[in-house]
Amino acid sequence: MTITVNPLSPNFVAEIGNIDLREPLDKATFGALSDAINKAGVLVFHDQFIDDEQQQAFSRNFGDLETTVRAFRKDFVPRLDIHMGDISNLDDQNRILVKNDRRRLNALGNRLWHSDSSFKRVPARFSLLSARVVPDEGGETQFADMRAAWDALPEAMKRRVEGMICEHTQIFSRGKIGFTDWAPEELEKMAPVPQVMVRTHPGSGRKSLYLSSHAGRIQGMEEPDALLLLMDLIEHATQPRFVHTHTWRAGDLVIWDNRCTMHRAREYDETKVRDLHRTTVSDGVPTVLEQAAA
Repeated sequence: MTITVNPLSPNFVAEIGNIDLREPLDKATFGALSDAINKAGVLVFHDQFIDDEQQQAFSRNFGDLETTVRAFRKDFVPRLDIHMGDISNLDDQNRILVKNDRRRLNALGNRLWHSDSSFKRVPARFSLLSARVVPDEGGETQFADMRAAWDALPEAMKRRVEGMICEHTQIFSRGKIGFTDWAPEELEKMAPVPQVMVRTHPGSGRKSLYLSSHAGRIQGMEEPDALLLLMDLIEHATQPRFVHTHTWRAGDLVIWDNRCTMHRAREYDETKVRDLHRTTVSDGVPTVLEQAAA
C-alpha cells in the first residue's frame, strides 16, 4: 500500500497516512518517507501507538541514534533506555517532578527556540517524538521553517551571515533562563562547539538558516554584537508566517529535520502528566565540514 501525504499550512508540514510504524519499512515506503521529509521538514503521523523498541527500530531506518546527554551526569538515573530522550515531567519512579527538581528546571529550556543537539559537534539530523500521555490542553510543539526564513531575508543580510560560524552549548541556552546547576563532568563535556549559521539542506538543495537558543557566540564578533544579531535572526525566523503549531494527541508521532527547522515546547499544567519519548538520529558529520564540502 502507498502512503498518503497531506500538506498542511504552512507548507513545510505534512500529515502522513496509510502506514503502521510498528511494521518494518519496505524500500518503496522508506523512499516515499524520505522524499516527503526532504520536501516538508516536519511529518505528522496519527494513531501510532508504538513502544520504545518499535520507535527505535523505525528511527534506525534513518541513521544512527544518539544517546541522551543526561547520561553525562554521574548521578543520572534513567527512566528510559539510553537511546530514548525523556520528554516528560516524570522522575525515574514515574512521579510528577516537583517544582524545584533540577531535571524540571533544565527541561524548561525546551521552551526556547532550538535545534536538537546543535550543542554537539555532530548535531542531530532527525528527531522523532511520540506522544504516550498528553494533558487536555497546552504542551503544544511549535516548528519554524528555516528554509523559508532564509529565503525571506534581505539580500544584504544573506551576504552578511553566510559563512559565519557560531558556538553552541546548552550552557548558553540554559543560562538564558537562569539555570546553572551543572555537574563538573557536564561542564567539561558540554564545551561550546562550532556550527555554521547557514546550511545547504542536502535533501532539497535549498539554503537554510541554522539557529538555536544554544548559540551564544559568533566567531570574530564581539559578544554583544553577536547576541543582538542572533536575537534579530531568531525573531525574523519565528514570525507567524513561518511557524506551525502541533497540538498533541496520544498516539501521535512527529518527525522533524533539525537541519532546516527550529522548534519549541509550550507551557501546560504541570500537575498533569505529559509523557513523550524521543529518538534522535545523528547527522553523521560536523556542519562545518558538511558545508565546506557542499
